[in-house]
Amino acid sequence: MSAKIRKQIYIEPRQENLLKAIAQQANISEAEIIRQAIDLHIGSIAVPQTNLAAWETEKEFINSIKNQPSLVGGRDWRREDLYER
Repeated sequence: MSAKIRKQIYIEPRQENLLKAIAQQANISEAEIIRQAIDLHIGSIAVPQTNLAAWETEKEFINSIKNQPSLVGGRDWRREDLYER
């Protein structure tokens, strides 16, 4: 038996009832059912991939507008105006 790591989780009452019933019918522990469920479903979870080319394009855009001069005449609003309703 491999080493196991203790985890504490919260499940809904209906999940508790199903877990107990399946464990009793299959004559295995509730923990084993949870481990098997994780193994079955973990492969179907896709990890989002970062599009590095898109990030590079975004950084170029930010740098292009960052280096633009301020508008002539400055702004015509105060920061406090943004919070007034």
